[in-house]
Amino acid sequence: MSTRIRTAAAALAAAVALGAAGCGTSGTKAQQPYMDAPKGTINKQPMDIVLMSDGFANIGSKCDGPNRVYVIFHKDDKYGSVAVAPNDPRCTAR
Repeated sequence: MSTRIRTAAAALAAAVALGAAGCGTSGTKAQQPYMDAPKGTINKQPMDIVLMSDGFANIGSKCDGPNRVYVIFHKDDKYGSVAVAPNDPRCTAR
């Protein structure tokens, strides 16, 4: 095996090892379910889903106490928006 191929193989192996080590420690939020701030109550009530004309659910809303919480997202993007309608009559009438 030539020196050039051995050097390239060693560099590739080092890059893969570093990448695997980095993935094992950080992970995603889904892989770290209990590494966050302490939790209070959990609201498991169903969410109202708004389907857009393309058939995708881009908006969801639900009551959290007297407030209506809207979650808005676009496709599989990692960013979204949250809006709150305080003292929404649909939530305070329950």
